[in-house]
Amino acid sequence: MIEVIDAERCTACNICVSACPTNVFELVAGAPPVIARQADCQTCFMCEVYCPEDALYVSPEAEGAASGERDAKDVRQWMGGYREALGWRRGATSAAGADMSHLLLKLAH
Repeated sequence: MIEVIDAERCTACNICVSACPTNVFELVAGAPPVIARQADCQTCFMCEVYCPEDALYVSPEAEGAASGERDAKDVRQWMGGYREALGWRRGATSAAGADMSHLLLKLAH
């Protein structure tokens, strides 16, 4: 469940708002978005993965409104961890060009 938007890291780019499939966030003019519908979060991590500033924290173990009580300082050490685990860290080069799995399709035909 989405738990924290770190206002110090967030640049209000609103990529998380666009990435969220369940419309959890609410836009705020000139400020970071807010978690408006936390109960609708399905813990898909899309907002955290697409956040270019690592300003979001999604917890796979959190449940309900109590999870929203966490402070950004408490979870800052984990922010961006999921994205990095996927290989989407800053400065990473895409490995898609090295993927040779398409050759399997050629062999099958």
